[in-house]
Amino acid sequence: MSAILDTLVIEQSALPAEANRARELTIVVAGNPNAGKTSLFNSLTGLRQKVANYPGVTVESKMGQWTLSPELPPARLIDLPGLYSLAATSLDEEIARDVLLGRGPKSRSADAIIVVVDATNLVRNLYLATQLIETKQPIVIALTMFDLAERGKLKIDVEKLSDALGVPVVPVVAKQRRGLGDLANRVLNLIETLPMRFPLPLGEGQGEGLRGGRPSTLSPLPTGEGDRADWKDHQTKLIKRYALIERIVSDAVESTDEGKPGISERIDRVVTHKILGPVVLIVVMLLVFQAIFSWASLPMSLIDNVFSALGDAVRAHLPAGIFTDLLTDGIIAGVGGVLAFLPQILLLFLFISILEDSGYMARAAFLMDRLMRAVGLHGKAFVPLLSSFACAVPGIMATRTIENPKDRIATIMIAPFMSCSARLPVYTLMIAAFFSGRKVLGVISLGAVIILAMYILGIAVAIVVAWILKHTILNAPPPPFVMELPPYRVPDFGNVGHALFSRCSIFLKRAGTVILAISILLWALMAFPRGGSAPSSPDGGKAVQIENSFAGRAGRLIEPAIKPLGFDWKIGIGLISSFAARETIISTLSIVYNVGESPENKSSSLVDALRNAKRTDGSPLWTPLVGLSLMIFFLLACQCMSTVAIVRRETNSWRWPIFMVSYMLVLAYVASFITYQGGHLLGFS
Repeated sequence: MSAILDTLVIEQSALPAEANRARELTIVVAGNPNAGKTSLFNSLTGLRQKVANYPGVTVESKMGQWTLSPELPPARLIDLPGLYSLAATSLDEEIARDVLLGRGPKSRSADAIIVVVDATNLVRNLYLATQLIETKQPIVIALTMFDLAERGKLKIDVEKLSDALGVPVVPVVAKQRRGLGDLANRVLNLIETLPMRFPLPLGEGQGEGLRGGRPSTLSPLPTGEGDRADWKDHQTKLIKRYALIERIVSDAVESTDEGKPGISERIDRVVTHKILGPVVLIVVMLLVFQAIFSWASLPMSLIDNVFSALGDAVRAHLPAGIFTDLLTDGIIAGVGGVLAFLPQILLLFLFISILEDSGYMARAAFLMDRLMRAVGLHGKAFVPLLSSFACAVPGIMATRTIENPKDRIATIMIAPFMSCSARLPVYTLMIAAFFSGRKVLGVISLGAVIILAMYILGIAVAIVVAWILKHTILNAPPPPFVMELPPYRVPDFGNVGHALFSRCSIFLKRAGTVILAISILLWALMAFPRGGSAPSSPDGGKAVQIENSFAGRAGRLIEPAIKPLGFDWKIGIGLISSFAARETIISTLSIVYNVGESPENKSSSLVDALRNAKRTDGSPLWTPLVGLSLMIFFLLACQCMSTVAIVRRETNSWRWPIFMVSYMLVLAYVASFITYQGGHLLGFS
């Protein structure tokens, strides 16, 4: 995708309306966080969107195509990072501001700006809108969540609001696609009536005044915190702007339900309560994991059976040989073993998307803020850490919203402790092999409780590590944290569907590239050198081959170090491969244990293979204690090259990623050692 900022090239000459119609238009979508910007963008573009980074930085942007009219080529629609004002305080906000103001050596103003304004929170959202109106750019305000405003007994006179602001205002309800056609017409009409485009003579955030002759109050935050005169001047302008906005809103909006607490306020009395709130959070997460386990079992079995049948069919129709072994033992067993966990991962993202879209995740952040600040972290750290439950890579990238460099690095250093979706297959495999069918209190699956315990343990370890870092090498007081709680709303299942489609695409792409490549490489390392002799093994000839292969030799090399953790050389092979990507241990073990083969001493599933695996003395290799030790190791170790790469890019140094990998590996080893050896001492072997 072409660079976002590079697409905004300065146009110095006048363009007639016909020329505007003949060329590709560039339109940006801007607005406050939680104002419905993403819902609107998804509704306008559908699946015709892609994600890329702005040039030279790691800030992600979504770009899509929007059909304004059947007679026109689709416009390029850019979804900017959310921001509350043009006084940017983070990298995300700086990028959004620069695009909106046409700054940079290769930038110009977009053809039009859609400013998303939450109809239920006009005063707060109109702050950014009025700043942008001052720049005299082509602006249309999309008044989102209009249905919620109507339900909340707010009567908004859209025409009066538009007249007061001097720009078109269009009420929209994205999930019902209400008002989208009117929005397209207003944008197109605005572009056609403003054919001349020149770069704006803006200085450091200074506009030319609101339309209608009102004085400008736009200014950035003072750079010198010690300059009281600058700060007082900024506060004065801030108050004046809000006073103007409140007058506009009071003239255009009538509330028929003043003084009565809304449904969001009534729910928050329980959900954000200092005692009941955390209890509700734990119950919600427990129900999520229970649903993941119960709902995913059938599709997981179906996927497992499909790949098992595929392997049998390939082996039956192709002659025995190295190519057939590659297809069945390497590709089908390796990739199929990982894809079987796709239903659980999608269910996890389904629930996360629903909780985010409903407004509950903001309450979870509010609840966690007190705990975050107790260990010295900024309240904004919660959002990156929450994102890391899906994947540490976007979570680490999300730390750009944290202004203080020490707070940001501290958050990056603990983000990998959050149990990402790549760990879920490992947890699930161990639970299916050794803890399945057991209930807690006769109702809740033991597996769901164990998964919740892994998530809580990861959070607890992260809190301890954060406290140590913030009181030693990264010592700095956290600044105040101000959070806006959006109203509760019914999730937009269009947005949820987009999120699931995106996650499924990423997972399948990963399975078809990274995991496929690693599976083929592992198969080769276990298939060569051919022949040789080995100590007697109950697994037969193929086990002899694996034991003498390059991979087997590597596993035996590290076996003395991992034996105190309960691991043998076969698990060692899986540990080595997992440092490229955690979930590849599933494909590795599938290959090591020859899953899917039909001879009588082979297992049809990886779960059976683990249960039946024996040591040389005939004792079980895998036990519940070994499984728990492995889960603890995977919880605490940094086994993801993508995470290491993104930390290197975000910190612009190899010092921090090396430090992160080293201390997490030591911590994982010690914790796994205590788990296994302590379990032995307590008689759980």
